[in-house]
Order: sequence, then C-alpha cells, then structure tokens
Amino acid sequence: MSKKKAFALRINEDMLKAIEKWASDEFRSTNGQIEWMLMQYLKEHKRDPKPKKDTNKKSDQ
Repeated sequence: MSKKKAFALRINEDMLKAIEKWASDEFRSTNGQIEWMLMQYLKEHKRDPKPKKDTNKKSDQ
C-alpha cells in the first residue's frame, strides 16, 4: 500500500455536504469518499497511478 500524505483542501460548503451525504450512503468516511471519487476520475481518464516496481526484492536464485 502506498504511503498517504496529508493535504489541506478548501471546498465549497454545499459541495462538502453533498460529499458527506454520499459518503454516509456508501458507508465510507468523507476522506475515503473523496479519495474514491478522485481515483474513479483518474481511471476514467487513464491517468491512474501505476504501481512502482519494487527494487528491494531479492532475486530467486
């Protein structure tokens, strides 16, 4: 799992209320809902983050 980074977000009050309602309907936290929405948008536009190759793995010899 990738490391999460804190980020301050300014958002319109009405938009936040709508997201909070949606999150509640989906049994998610508001933060989780915003993350999900952003990831859906990124995937839709083929800009989702690609997993990094793990360079710390030992080769199977």
